[in-house]
Amino acid sequence: MNKTIRSYNLHNYRTIPQISFLSETMIKDIEIVGRVLPFKTNNYVVNELIDWNNVETDPIFTLNFPRCEMLSKKHYAAVEKELDRNTAKEVQDKKIQQMRLSLNPNPAGQEYNVPYLGEIKLKGIQHKYPETVLFFPSQGQTCHAYCTFCFRWPQFSGMNELKFAMKEADLLFKYLHLHKEITDILFTGGDPMVMTASVLETYIRPLLLPEMAHIHTIRIGTKSLAYWPYRYLTDKDSDEIIRLFDLVNRSGKNLSIQAHFNHPRELSTVAVEKAIRRIRSTGAQIRTQSPLLRNINDKPELWAQLWRRQVDLGCIPYYMFVARDTGSKHYFELPLGKCWQIYRKAYRQVSGICRTVRGPSMSDHAGKIQILGIQEVKGEKIFVLRFLQGRNPKWVDIPFFAEYDPKATWFNQLKPAFGERKFFFEEQQSKLTVTKPFLFE
Repeated sequence: MNKTIRSYNLHNYRTIPQISFLSETMIKDIEIVGRVLPFKTNNYVVNELIDWNNVETDPIFTLNFPRCEMLSKKHYAAVEKELDRNTAKEVQDKKIQQMRLSLNPNPAGQEYNVPYLGEIKLKGIQHKYPETVLFFPSQGQTCHAYCTFCFRWPQFSGMNELKFAMKEADLLFKYLHLHKEITDILFTGGDPMVMTASVLETYIRPLLLPEMAHIHTIRIGTKSLAYWPYRYLTDKDSDEIIRLFDLVNRSGKNLSIQAHFNHPRELSTVAVEKAIRRIRSTGAQIRTQSPLLRNINDKPELWAQLWRRQVDLGCIPYYMFVARDTGSKHYFELPLGKCWQIYRKAYRQVSGICRTVRGPSMSDHAGKIQILGIQEVKGEKIFVLRFLQGRNPKWVDIPFFAEYDPKATWFNQLKPAFGERKFFFEEQQSKLTVTKPFLFE
């Protein structure tokens, strides 16, 4: 294929050569749903990953192209009505914005994660856990292609008032200087790997200086290995990216690429194999993660295959997430009990070397909560849970219990077990404010 990226979005997707494989109904769905939820793909995904002979059920097609079921019937009908009427664009935009706001655009209390530097609110930083800071460089707030399940969709759908992004690197470095408890910085987005090597280097080089000795790990969250592995192979600054990764590791810092792979097919091409090999040659780790998604990867055999393949390529399986409660979650979500069963059945199919993965995990307002299992105690069926991370580090690794609910798909739908009124952490959590977003006691 042509190793120069070509992007497709709502304005030019009809130029995709394979578009003739789609029915008129599917084309209509793209145009209607794509008005509300962002749509973007590229020639690598289109040519190398999608099975165009089976688009009705193809997981990669569904990961990239909007389907009618991703909107509620009410919202779908409302957008269809406005388009049929040829309503003025500003009227359409206003109604679409109202729809987006009803889709929980910033889940899990993300606004509470934004810290201050004096009186300055750092909109491009999230600091939820003491040792880890998330940074959203403004130049990295798009992706090579958009996932239809994405929980960061407000970053690139025109919802600027809800967007996390920051250009001022100096404010980031000042914040890091003041917070010596921080050991890890995660560059996220969007996708930081859409940035040029020179821009990425301006953010990373200062972290290698002696005054940043408390920063041990630099993480980069990216979908680029799955959606554009040529970023590390043939892009005009690919060699510069690899040299930068090598520089980080020679400085004594740990570089961890947090790679998103949702389906084994994303690991099936020669290009992704070469890209992984080239990144690992710098000494960087590649840790892998994905949400568990109905219609995409909701079979334990797929997860076992995914983890084994990742280990074969030298990657480290890291997280299985529960689909976030935002955007098109109703299309992708699974009951929590089903999530645990899939995880358990996949986990027992692989060797210990693959069992570095943790899950199913929910990034809730209070912290990162793992479903440890389902048990029956004194005649009551319960979920056994624990914090993998918490706004208060003292919460971490303490088992706690929730009533079993076969329909629950997110933590906020669960109730404490054994007649308790509250979960053990809720009284402290209620004290959080936007200006005091975490509990470091």
